[in-house]
Amino acid sequence: MQTTQRTIEARKSIALVAHDHCKASLLSWVKENLEQLSRHQLYATGTTGHLLAKETGLEIEPMISGPMGGDQQIGAMISECKIDVLVFFWDPLNAVPHDPDVKALLRIATVWNIPVAINRASADFIFSSEQIAQTSEIVIPDYDSYLKART
Repeated sequence: MQTTQRTIEARKSIALVAHDHCKASLLSWVKENLEQLSRHQLYATGTTGHLLAKETGLEIEPMISGPMGGDQQIGAMISECKIDVLVFFWDPLNAVPHDPDVKALLRIATVWNIPVAINRASADFIFSSEQIAQTSEIVIPDYDSYLKART
């Protein structure tokens, strides 16, 4: 597939997701990065979003719970270029019933080439980068050209 450029604005749309065993870790990380996160548009799967908003006062647009389809909602937003960064603290040691949704979310984030933090260390790296506060360009699939070639 051909590619094209996508501009990610300085004010990012950031999705926050965490498995049950990782919610406390994500909450701690969010509290440590509260000022920086407050400058961006935040989304989260249901339970995580409600927890983070309650504990931090951040304005977070919640999706439904991950197992009920929230992971897929976030994935759809990524494919529509509505999410710029995914912070997903996932638990690789604990199987979850909606594991296919989790894999699909990580796959779609990779396809659309957005930055993905899967733990505290990678989140710290992404959010310490100067690019988190700047407009930047990423390469994404050129889906419009793909559709035109098919007709």
